[in-house]
Amino acid sequence: MSQSSASAAPPSVVLTAFGAAEAPALVPGCRGSAWRSGALVLRPVATAPETAWRAGVLHHLPETSAFRVGRPVPAADGSWAAHGWEAWRLIGGSSDPHRADDVIRTGEAFHAALADLPRPRFLGLRDNPWSRAERLAWQETEQGPDFPLLKPLLAALRPVSAPAQIIHGDLLGNVLFEPGLPPAIIDWPPYWRPAGWASAVVAVDALCWYEAEPALLDRWAHLPDWRQLLLRALVFRIATHATLGGAEEYAYRPVVDLVLDRG
Repeated sequence: MSQSSASAAPPSVVLTAFGAAEAPALVPGCRGSAWRSGALVLRPVATAPETAWRAGVLHHLPETSAFRVGRPVPAADGSWAAHGWEAWRLIGGSSDPHRADDVIRTGEAFHAALADLPRPRFLGLRDNPWSRAERLAWQETEQGPDFPLLKPLLAALRPVSAPAQIIHGDLLGNVLFEPGLPPAIIDWPPYWRPAGWASAVVAVDALCWYEAEPALLDRWAHLPDWRQLLLRALVFRIATHATLGGAEEYAYRPVVDLVLDRG
């Protein structure tokens, strides 16, 4: 579960740079960091290399009937960022975290379209609660928060055979549905992991927070290394949440037991 405080509205110099004419209004959700001005969505740049890379990928990604993406908007000077902000075309639809199967299917199509991309360098430079929890989940560090549920999960980890590629690491609340249109993918945090791990994160989120039935896990059990990916998804979410100070054992315990018992 992501957490952050709302950002200040983009100043007039940013609106001018992207040709935004309307007064900005905070977009609901989006972790309090996105502002709408007419047909544009503006948000602060996290890191310049990641913003430029993501915008370049989505700008060139071909249209498909399987999914939509928000397209980046260049500033007046042609760059993908201006004065610490980036801009995107507003894309219609609403998220529905109770449609986990549809979200997973959309993610699979998105990841298939990205499968040939090389690993971007900026991924190795991240240092935040999410990146540290990701490295813990993939046994690239032994330093994690002291939270009881992590110990049995970490003890159950084994190597996986599925290849890594660029993925979307937070799909469940970031796939928008609109009648008559393909699902839309927004707010993309890229990771370099097996595509099935993104599906496992969706399943874990749906079970922990949106009352999904355990049968959801069975429907996707054909994915390679599925149990191991679920274990890593739980480590990732629990370690992030514990580091941010909001983890509660009651929210995760039933799902942890469910996944451990599948061994």
